[in-house]
Amino acid sequence: MFEGAHTALVTPFTENGMIDTDSFRKLIDKQFDNGIKGVVPVGTTGESATLSTEEHHRVVELAVKHTAKRGLVIAGTGSNSTREAVELTQAAEEGGADAALIVTPYYNKPSQEGLFQHYRAISESTELPIILYSIPGRCHIEIEVDTVVRLAKECPGIKAIKEAGGVTERVRQLRAALPDDFEILSGDDALTIDFMKEGGVGVISVASNLIPKAMADITTAMLEGRVGDAESLNAKYSGLFSAFLQLDTNPVPIKAALSIVGDSRAKLRLPMVEMSDEKVDELRGILAGLNLI
Repeated sequence: MFEGAHTALVTPFTENGMIDTDSFRKLIDKQFDNGIKGVVPVGTTGESATLSTEEHHRVVELAVKHTAKRGLVIAGTGSNSTREAVELTQAAEEGGADAALIVTPYYNKPSQEGLFQHYRAISESTELPIILYSIPGRCHIEIEVDTVVRLAKECPGIKAIKEAGGVTERVRQLRAALPDDFEILSGDDALTIDFMKEGGVGVISVASNLIPKAMADITTAMLEGRVGDAESLNAKYSGLFSAFLQLDTNPVPIKAALSIVGDSRAKLRLPMVEMSDEKVDELRGILAGLNLI
C-alpha cells in the first residue's frame, strides 16, 4: 500500500503567520507532477506542534481536496495524549484522508505497555490504515521490536511503521520479526537505500518537498532492483541530505531551501526561527551546485 516515496509536507506560512494555502496547493501539485506516491500533511515537518486543532483539520482537508485522488493523503495525527490522537485521527478520517501517521508519544515517555495500549486505542477508534512512527531522537523512546510485532498481530488496522531511528540493523530485525505484508518506510532520506536493502518499501521524505522526482526515482529504482541507479542518485544528493540534518532542526532547512528556489517563504512559527544568513548562504551554494537555482 505504501510503496514508493511520500512527502512529509511543510506547512507554508504567509508573512503574517497564516497558512499560505496557495503555496501549499502548488507544493502538492509539484509532488504529484513528479512521481510522488503520497503526501503527509501536519507531521513534524508540517509544524503540527504549533498549529491549532482547527488549523490541523483545515490543512488535512486542503490536502485531501487538492490531491483529488492523485495519490495518498497520510495525515499526521499523533499526540502524547491518546484522547487527542484519537480525535485527530477520527477527524482526518472524516476529512477524507487515506491513512494516518502516528508519532510515538513525546515528553511523557510511556512504557512499552503504555505504547501498546496507546496505539491499540487509536486503531480501534478508526477505519484508517495506521502507520506507526518511531523517532527516538525527538521522542526519547522507541517502539521496541516486540511491541511492533504485538501491535501488528493484535491490531489489524496497523499496517506499517515509519522508522526514523537511524539504525539499519533495527530494520533488519523488524523485517525478520514482522509479517510479510507489514510495511517498513524510512524516515531518513539519507538511509532510504540502506533501509530498502533490508526490506523497506519506501520513504516518507523531507527532501522531496524540494526534489520530488529524485526521491521518487530512488525508490522506484530500488523497488525494481536497479540498485546502481538508486545509489548514483543518492550520491548526487547526499550533500543536500546532510545539510538538511546538520544546518538546523527540521523543518528549518527545508523551508529555507523552498524559499531560495521560490516555492514558498521560509516563515516559521515560534519557537522555531529561520537560519542565520551564513547557513542560508551555505545552503544556497549546495542548491547551486545541484542546479536547483
